Amino acid sequence: MSDDSFFREVNEEIRQEKAKALWDSYGPAAIVVAVLIVIGTGLFVAWEYWVETKANSSGDRFSQALTLANSGKADEALAAFDALEKDGYGAYPLLARMRAATVQANKGDFKAAIAGFDEVAADSSIPNVIRDVARLRAALLLVDNGSYADVSGRVEALTNDTNPLRHSAREALGLAAWKEGKLADALKLFEQISSDEGAPRNARQRSNLLAELIRGSGNAS
Repeated sequence: MSDDSFFREVNEEIRQEKAKALWDSYGPAAIVVAVLIVIGTGLFVAWEYWVETKANSSGDRFSQALTLANSGKADEALAAFDALEKDGYGAYPLLARMRAATVQANKGDFKAAIAGFDEVAADSSIPNVIRDVARLRAALLLVDNGSYADVSGRVEALTNDTNPLRHSAREALGLAAWKEGKLADALKLFEQISSDEGAPRNARQRSNLLAELIRGSGNAS
């Protein structure tokens, strides 16, 4: 036997002994880890499938409720939205609450619609931006179905210069002020909108027109 063959055999025996020692020390743990990875992957895939199935189901139900509402079947739509609010998945229960209030308004039940939006606005578990939208929706209904104080109580806080909903909030408050004869207050609000370069063009145009009407009445002092 040559020296090279001898050393190769020795090295091979050493490698085998090291491999056996490693297996004795870590082999069972490696098997456990591998099994856990397989189980974890399976559970994650199953969870993803469950989430997707629930979301798709709720989305389909929401779409069906919208179809009922758009077809003039208000009572059936409200029942569908109510069911979705109770057992829907993800954002669909909240969407159902908001849409149900809109359906109530469309059928002329303004009291129920305003109450629905107020409930969303008062729910601290809902993101603030959605709660602000609910406040604004309630205020817009109250322009014709409530008092200036009612409108102000919902949107006064939204009229500050940094709020993205300030234009609509100011318009609602301005219309409510005009309705109650608070023309100076209404004029100030409409001027704020018309001079705000961040306001949508149609909102600025409406505010310019309303401001001109108030000034032309001569009663804005």
